[in-house]
Amino acid sequence: MSETEATPTVRVYADYVCPFCHLGYASLDAYRADRDGPLSTEWHPFDLQGHKRRPDGSLDHSVDDGKDDEYYEEARENVRRLADEYDVELAEELRTDVDAYDAQRVALRARDEHPEAFETFHRAVFDATWTEGRDVGDIEVLESVAADAGLPAGFVAETLADDGSADALGSAFEAARERGITGVPTFEHDGYAARGAVPPAQLRRLVEGT
Repeated sequence: MSETEATPTVRVYADYVCPFCHLGYASLDAYRADRDGPLSTEWHPFDLQGHKRRPDGSLDHSVDDGKDDEYYEEARENVRRLADEYDVELAEELRTDVDAYDAQRVALRARDEHPEAFETFHRAVFDATWTEGRDVGDIEVLESVAADAGLPAGFVAETLADDGSADALGSAFEAARERGITGVPTFEHDGYAARGAVPPAQLRRLVEGT
């Protein structure tokens, strides 16, 4: 890439409770490592569990989402297959017990106000969920991850006490829907998209056309 060429940007739509999003980032890292030039990424939140969330913020697991035992077993098999393919160690294949809504509120504000710490925090939330098996819906876990990532003291509590952070996240979810994002991970570049934890070669085609 010449110095006059702009660094390409991939928009990544993802939710922390999605194992395929975690695996998709592993594929993205592999593609980035093999590239000749730099690559920029831009995370956008997506809400996988909004249809189950009660007004008080708890999840109602009795909601029928059309996913039966056969669906979950197939999902687990696919997660295990991709984890082996991308050399990713997982504490669990699925985390239906965790709601990342608050983590996304914190991440979105960090992305906009503390970009120097955002990527570290963002990846650490995925790692806490999938590598360490922690519950990122727990405020103490979030505070620990935020502190390790270099976010200011009190950032998590301040964000979650601010209704504006919830409004901003809701707007981001709506923006994703308006762009036609229906599942995650979705990688988007220059009007084209790839959905799922696709291999590095497919990400290369998305960005480079080859």
